[in-house]
Amino acid sequence: MQDNKLKKLMELNSNKVIVQKSASALCAHLSDVKNFEKLMPDTISKFEVIRKDAFIFALRGMPEIALEVKEIISPSKVTLGAISDKIPFTLIGNIEAIDDNTSYIELKFQGDFNPMMAMMVKAPVSKFIETLSSNLGTI
Repeated sequence: MQDNKLKKLMELNSNKVIVQKSASALCAHLSDVKNFEKLMPDTISKFEVIRKDAFIFALRGMPEIALEVKEIISPSKVTLGAISDKIPFTLIGNIEAIDDNTSYIELKFQGDFNPMMAMMVKAPVSKFIETLSSNLGTI
């Protein structure tokens, strides 16, 4: 068993991106896990929907990660979380309506890692959430 005193919550936020969708349409888009395939970076080596609310993905040189929808608060928030507790983290999409056809999205990554793991994953995870948010701006 790991010593939880050594673990620390790591939080990373993407830039706020404008999306040409209403808040409810964007929330629905993020709630459908198959839409994440189009948001993934070019370095994706695997993407597979395993359930209606879950998918597995892998980036080249990284282990596979399985995510599932944990919470939907329409139209303002979609939370995905790791299925495995080996890499415990959540990815939260905070949605803010601008008008009837436009919204902001900001992604927040929260992971519970020991300091060494946090140091190793910080740069790739930052790049990953920035790519996701940037790709959301083009949907």
